[in-house]
Amino acid sequence: MGILAAILIVILFIITISSARTVRPVERGLIERFGKYDRFANPGLNFIIPFGIEKMVKVNITENMVNSEKREMITLDSLNCIIEAQIYFKVKSDEQSVKTATYGVNDYKVQIVALAKTTLRNIIGTMSLKDANSGRDRINGELYKNLSKETAGWGIEIVRTELKEVTPPKSVQDVMNEVVVASNKRVAALDFATATETEADGKKRAQIKNAEGIKQAKILEAEGEAQAIQLVNEAANRYFVDNAQVLRKIQAVEVAMKVGDKIVIPDGKSLINVVGSLAGIQ
Repeated sequence: MGILAAILIVILFIITISSARTVRPVERGLIERFGKYDRFANPGLNFIIPFGIEKMVKVNITENMVNSEKREMITLDSLNCIIEAQIYFKVKSDEQSVKTATYGVNDYKVQIVALAKTTLRNIIGTMSLKDANSGRDRINGELYKNLSKETAGWGIEIVRTELKEVTPPKSVQDVMNEVVVASNKRVAALDFATATETEADGKKRAQIKNAEGIKQAKILEAEGEAQAIQLVNEAANRYFVDNAQVLRKIQAVEVAMKVGDKIVIPDGKSLINVVGSLAGIQ
C-alpha cells in the first residue's frame, strides 16, 4: 500500500507539473480543449489538462513593428520612386481582441505588410514625385488612417506609421540635383545683380547731389552778380544822374586797371586827380 501511494503521489506531481502554465504580463493565453477554444488565461499561473487534452496558445500584446520592404511605385507624374515604411502595432489585451487576432486573421503580421504596400501604392499614385518627397507627414497620416480602418476588426491597434524612405531613381535624382544647382545659381545671380544695381543707384544719387550742388553754386553766383549789378545801377541812378558819360569813363578806367594797362601819371599830380581827369571830373 505504501508503494502504491507513493506511485500515486508521483503521478499526481507529474500531472500537476505538466498542467501548470505561466503567463507573463506581456502575454495573454487562449486555452483550447480538443482543438476548440475553451477559456482565456490572464497573466499568472494557469492549469490545463495535460496529455494533449488541452493546450495553451500564448499571444504577445506588446508593440510590434513590421517593415513594408522597399517597393518601386509610380507617382502621379509617371515617375518611379522607391518607398519603404514601418508599421507599429499591438494586439489589444482583452479576450475578444486576442481571440480575433488569433482565430480571425491568418498571420496578421503578413497581412499588415501586404495591406501597407497596397495602401502606399494608392497614396503615391495620387501625388507627384515632388509632393511625395516633401509630403511625408501627409503620407504617414493617410497610411495610418487607412490601416486603422482596415484592421479595425482584426483585434489589433495600429500605433503609428513611419515613412522610412522616399527615393527616386538615380536618373531622376541627377536631374533634381541639376535643378537645385541651377536654382542656387539663379539666386546668386539675382543677388549679384541687386548688389550691382544698388551700387549704381548710389553712384547715380551721388552724381545727382553733386550736380545739384554745382547748380546751386551757380545760382548763388548769378544771384550775387545780379545783386551787384543792381547796386551799381542804383548808385548810378543816385550819384551819376545826367553824368552817364562820366560813369562810362570811370568804368573804362576800372577795366583798364583790371587788364593791367599802364597809366602814366604826370609830375605834380596824384593818382586821384589823374583818374578824375580821365573820367572828366573837375
